[in-house]
Order: sequence, then structure tokens, then C-alpha cells
Amino acid sequence: MRLIVLMVLFCAFTGMAQHAISGNFSPASEFKWLIAYELTPGGQRYMADTGIKDGYFKLELPDNDFGGIYRIVYAVPQDEFFIDVIYNGKEDIEFNFSLEDGITIVASNENKVYYNYLFEISSFEKQILDFYEAGVKSKKRFKEIIKELSDVQERYEAQGADLLVYQLIKANAPYLPDSFEDSDTYFATKKKHYFDAIDFNSTFLQSSELVKDKLSNYVFEALPMNVNTKEAMQSIIFANIKEVAKKLEDSPISFKTAVFKELWKTANVNTLFTVSDAIFSGYLKDLAAQNGDQALIDEIELSSRLRIGVRSPEISWEENGTTKKLSGLEGAEQYVLVFWSSTCSHCLRELPTLHKELAAYQNIKVVAVGLEEDDTYWKLEKENFPNFKHAIALGKWESDYAQLFGIQQTPTYFILNADKQFVSKPANDKEVVAFLNKEE
Repeated sequence: MRLIVLMVLFCAFTGMAQHAISGNFSPASEFKWLIAYELTPGGQRYMADTGIKDGYFKLELPDNDFGGIYRIVYAVPQDEFFIDVIYNGKEDIEFNFSLEDGITIVASNENKVYYNYLFEISSFEKQILDFYEAGVKSKKRFKEIIKELSDVQERYEAQGADLLVYQLIKANAPYLPDSFEDSDTYFATKKKHYFDAIDFNSTFLQSSELVKDKLSNYVFEALPMNVNTKEAMQSIIFANIKEVAKKLEDSPISFKTAVFKELWKTANVNTLFTVSDAIFSGYLKDLAAQNGDQALIDEIELSSRLRIGVRSPEISWEENGTTKKLSGLEGAEQYVLVFWSSTCSHCLRELPTLHKELAAYQNIKVVAVGLEEDDTYWKLEKENFPNFKHAIALGKWESDYAQLFGIQQTPTYFILNADKQFVSKPANDKEVVAFLNKEE
């Protein structure tokens, strides 16, 4: 009887055997460390981290880990340098990644099916775009492409039927017309049916990058081919945003926040500032507040406050018993803001050089803001830079100016034009001078 009990226990523990994510990165010298996160509808949850030795890594997964989508981050910024894999709690995952060739799945049926599917389906969808862009009107060729696209979708749905990846494949099902359609009809009908296959109640899909990408693509790429003005494009984008918001009405706040954060970021990166501002004020700020994410609100407000083309926040200082302000400075074509500290060794190396270099510029004025705990050393050091205007921010990193300008290190530089609008954010004194020389 005891033997039977032991055998049952052994089988139970075998069924919960520990699995791992492992692989090789190349060139090996470029990779030192990685962090693994479990993706959630609203973001990601830290799972583990490990070193990469001679290009190889291995992450042991907890016995009680029942699976999901995991993000392997291998460089910074984290939202750019990552690999997503599906873990079903039943198999090891092994892959090779190279900067030249991308990812190759060595072990894991889930991920082999998924990555092969993405490669094949995207190649056939590209054929449709090429068909229309080339002005081809062959109904036979059109039907052949649609048939090939349909076959790929059906084949991979069958392969993934008993796997987690099935949800992703199904959610990505392409629009398949029954007969030939001209480009306007095809793209309009595809847009109409864009969300048909997505289960917005699935936490697995909410956690995936694929669904967030599809929503972003709908907003920014589901546009008529004949849109030829920025105003018309933005009008359609606003309508697309409203449609996405409607589709997500019953979704968790955390998921909606994550989606609109991605939409804001995409608009901002593409300098569609009217759109990014509307996304923030109309949706994201309220969602972030409901989600308890004040840090996100502060991050976006800071980004908007400091972006290129925006007028700088005010800075004031005392000069000969009179309060002076940045907005009141005149007589320069460009202004340099430098945030420094009298106890910062980097600052005390760069500022003397910058002060000497800029002495030759007649149309440049510099405002130096000292981030200080007290004014003892600042009073002494600022005398070495008589050509600069000097403001002080007591409280250092917690000071109002440090918060207002998002200062995280000293020295930090900004260059403004004659209207006090941001035109550049140089990394060091050499880049300041290089930019000013370019503008001469």
C-alpha cells in the first residue's frame, strides 16, 4: 500500500515538473544580462533575472507557474529590446537570438507554431497590399492570394487547436472576401470587420502585444488610401480612437490604460501632437487616475511640457536685487539652459569648457540653474562663470525646477530658440557647441 502511495506522489510531482526558458544570444559579447517579466493586461510583473554567460542563459520557472506570455528583456530601453514567448506550463522553451537574424525557436511547440504563423500570415497579407499598389486587376490572382491566405489561417488554427497560441491565431484572423473587391471596398470592409475575431474579455489576449499592436494599427493605419492632408488624416484617426474606446468599454481599467498609453506613445513618436494631446486629455489621464497610476500622468505631462517646439517653463533669479525671468530675457537668437550642481564633478569639468567656448558667441545667452542643498558652494562656484545668468533651486532633486524640468542627472542641457521654445536637448557640453555651430 505504501509503495502505491509513493508512486502516486511521484507521478504528481512529475506532472508538476519544473520547466525553464533558455537560449543563446549572439554576438555573445553584446549581451550580459536579461530580465524576465510575465505580461499582464495592464503591464508586466517581474519574474526573474539572470546573467548571460558566453551568450547562453537559463531561467528556471517556478513549479506553480501555470503559464502565460513572458517578456525577455535584454537591453534598455525595455520597451524596445525584448522577446515575447508563450509558456503553457507544460514544456521547456529554448530559442536562439541574433542581432542579424532575429529569433529562432529551438524547443517549444507553442512558440514554433506562433512565430511560423506570424511569418507566413504577414507575407501573404503583404501580397494583398502589393497587389493593390501595383494596380493589378486580375480577379484570378486576387482569388489565389485570398485562397492562400485562408489556407495559412486554417492550417495554423488546426495546429494550435489544443494550445494557448490558438487564441492569438484566432484573434489575428484576416479579412477574407468571397469575391474580388477593388481597393476602396476591400479596405473599407476589412476595417468594418477588423475586431470580429478578438475576444476582448480574454485576459490572455489582453496581456499580449499582438492585440495592443492590432488596436494601434487600427487607429493609425486603417486610413483610406487617398488621404492626402494631415488634417484629414487626424480627423480619421480621432474617429478610429473613438471606435477603439467603444470596443474597450467593458474591459478592465488596467488594460484600457495600457492600450491608450501605447496609442499616446505612437502618436507622440510620430509627432502627431494634436492626436497625442487629445488621447491624453480625452482618455488616458482619467484612465490612469482610475488605475492609480499618478506616475504615468506625471510622465506624460513632463514629456508634453518639454517636447521640441513647446515654450519653456518659467525660470526666475535674483540679479542686483531685482527678480529676473527667462521670459523677460532678450537680445539672443538662442538660449542655453544648464542644470548643474556645485558639488557635481561632471559639472565642474564641463561648465568651464562651455563657458569658454560660448564666450565667442554674441547671440547666445546661458541660464545656469544650480540644484543645491544649500548655497554655500554655489555662491563660490558660480563666480567662475560670470557670463551666465544664475538661478538656484534649493532642495536639489526635490526642488520645483528639478521636478518641472524632469532633471535626473547633472549637468542637463536644453537649447531654446529666440521665442524660448525647446529646439534641442544635448547630452553634454560638446553637443551643445556642435548644435550651436550647426545653427550658425
